[in-house]
Amino acid sequence: MAQQPLTIRRWKRVEFDRLVALGAFDREPIELVGGQLIVAEPQSAYHAATIHRIDDAIRAQLPPGWTSRIQAPISVDDESEPEPDLVVVPGRPEDYVREHPRQPALVVEVAEPSLRFDRHEKGSLYARAGIQDYWIVNLVDRVVEVYRDPAPDPSAPYGWRYRTVATLTAGALVELGGVSGVQILVADLLP
Repeated sequence: MAQQPLTIRRWKRVEFDRLVALGAFDREPIELVGGQLIVAEPQSAYHAATIHRIDDAIRAQLPPGWTSRIQAPISVDDESEPEPDLVVVPGRPEDYVREHPRQPALVVEVAEPSLRFDRHEKGSLYARAGIQDYWIVNLVDRVVEVYRDPAPDPSAPYGWRYRTVATLTAGALVELGGVSGVQILVADLLP
């Protein structure tokens, strides 16, 4: 008897949003990545404190007309509504009352156990969405990985990857690519 391959049901963002509105995921932190429902890892105090430290450092440098959002969804395509640890978007919070941001200037993930997933799957997803500035605050190695210059790559999970990757240590400055004139000391992003 031949064994049949499993069928994976991919979700659309509109279906996912409907389920969220109905309260289907009230007890579980779920995000939609490439049509699949991903359960978020529980956060340690270290991880949560790092997110707030990053938010403080970035907010202190943002000019008027920009805001940061912590662990809030972004709409990157019809199959994906991830919830990065932090994004920087144009406008004010009230600009996103009716729909989630679509094109953040910056996406930040804080990574410890999720490091591989954030590098490969989320990195490919964000590159495919055209997000120009993606940072991973790597708690394992205590560095900030800066990903830029998205380009097609058929070998990547979502067919795209970042061509430029820089690994920055505490003494370096990182420029927020989508917001001119904003530089942040990497040490201010690390716990």
